[in-house]
Amino acid sequence: MLAEREGIALSRSSVRRILAKAGIPSPRRRRPAKHRSRRERYPQEGMLVQIDGSPHRWFGRQGPALTLLAAIDDATGKVLGAVFRQQEDAQGYFLLIRMIVEKYGCPLAVYRDRHGIFQRGKNRNLTIADQLEDQPNHTQFGRLLKELRIESIPAQSPQAKGRIERLFGTFQDRLVSELRFEGIVDLHQANAMLSQFLPRYNRRFAVPPQQNGTVYGQPPHRVELNTMFAFKYLRTVGMDNTLRFRQHRIQIQPDRHRTSYARARVEVHEHMDGSLAVYYRDRCLATTDAPAEAPVLRVQNTRHGSSSVPHRSTTLRPASTTAKKPAKPWKPPKDHPWRRQRLRSWLNWRTNSADLP
Repeated sequence: MLAEREGIALSRSSVRRILAKAGIPSPRRRRPAKHRSRRERYPQEGMLVQIDGSPHRWFGRQGPALTLLAAIDDATGKVLGAVFRQQEDAQGYFLLIRMIVEKYGCPLAVYRDRHGIFQRGKNRNLTIADQLEDQPNHTQFGRLLKELRIESIPAQSPQAKGRIERLFGTFQDRLVSELRFEGIVDLHQANAMLSQFLPRYNRRFAVPPQQNGTVYGQPPHRVELNTMFAFKYLRTVGMDNTLRFRQHRIQIQPDRHRTSYARARVEVHEHMDGSLAVYYRDRCLATTDAPAEAPVLRVQNTRHGSSSVPHRSTTLRPASTTAKKPAKPWKPPKDHPWRRQRLRSWLNWRTNSADLP
């Protein structure tokens, strides 16, 4: 950046010496040395793509902590895509993979860590529906890779996917400076800036592959990308041809294939924009919003203040400052009818017992 923007050409050792003299130490912590062997790069572009997320204060120390999701090609070191998110989430990885598929195609394999977004825990209690599935440990992201015919390879340590880890180390220094120089402190502006930053970065730091050509494949033609890049959930249709999905109540309409879908096992697709679609055997069903049920109507009427049922006020009384003593058990007075009856019975018993021999 000094050479590009200021016209100052300095070596790395000179910059380190100047910073050390100024009392600015390196932000990286040195760990004890450990012998590791470097893995050879894959020979062709598209054979292996490493993905990961890096939480950091990308807008400076005073800015919010965001997560940068990125993907790098193992053969060339080219950054295939990146997106800023509030946190590391499945929707962000869906957007990242879609960037790669639309621009390059489907890679042969994806190298990732063992985050819960990518795989489920081994000790998880599987339901009957999970046990009947082909891959019960698949998450939504794992299901997406399976549909795209992309192999998912878990890394056993952060050092195993060192290429993406080193990329984040570079970005946490270089990209932070670029964002500060452009005066960007907003997530949407940062994502727009990545479309200009990544091509410049790749032109400077990417390396040619050992073998020419790429092995990126095309996604299945019979499935649209909007249908594939959606969160999918199985639901059972009720007897009234409705199904519940979170706060939504969906009514399924009859069509030329079936008059009723009661007790049918359908698939609810939640798209990136929040819209919903219901599929049965790869057919999109006609749906509408089901009429609200009585409990929902009562809650709505109460919120709008139109309920005719009187309800008790929710205003709380101020708490007493003095602690109340525990109440003593009530005892009837001596002239109470209960005590008179008991005394009369006791006198009769004493009189009768005295007459006995």
